[in-house]
Amino acid sequence: MKALHFRAAVATAGVMALLVLHLGAAGAADAVSMTTRALVVSDQARRYLTLAYGSPTEFMGCMIGQVHGPVVFVQRIAPADVDPAHSTRTHVLPRQTCEEAGWTGTVGMIHSHPGGERCFYYFPGTQVASSDAESFARQPYPVDAIMCGDSIVWIGRDRAQRQLRLADGPAVMTLDHQPGNRVHTGTLAARGE
Repeated sequence: MKALHFRAAVATAGVMALLVLHLGAAGAADAVSMTTRALVVSDQARRYLTLAYGSPTEFMGCMIGQVHGPVVFVQRIAPADVDPAHSTRTHVLPRQTCEEAGWTGTVGMIHSHPGGERCFYYFPGTQVASSDAESFARQPYPVDAIMCGDSIVWIGRDRAQRQLRLADGPAVMTLDHQPGNRVHTGTLAARGE
């Protein structure tokens, strides 16, 4: 069993290294100002998200990790400071920022959409920003994410929506979705989940 976990960790590190090299991030001096093109989520963070997604109300977490050029690596998810009265099935509001709550190394926020509904930052077929996109615009972090079933829908400062599968096996990156473009076949929105 330990060998299996070791191989998974080595594979994750290898995928991240390949992404960094492929996307031209090696030796980048100002990593935070670059456009994020890939999101890598550790096994620990994936397990936390899988457990937290079972909640009937929205949860919110601070994605703790590092930025390496255009790659954001999330090592773990720390719970955001949310009053239970401010978490409903369709809304969640933290009491303070991740840094004010004592978390350092925050690279973004993540929250869930129970039932996997409305998992987008721009209304399909339009350039109209959802409340999630508006909220991200007010944050200082390079990425923001929505947990939707077995996938994360995320956005970077380039405003392109992307999707990352959390299921066992390597993460699957989908094509970039520019604001206003319809989501391609096979995503949660297209399958109606």
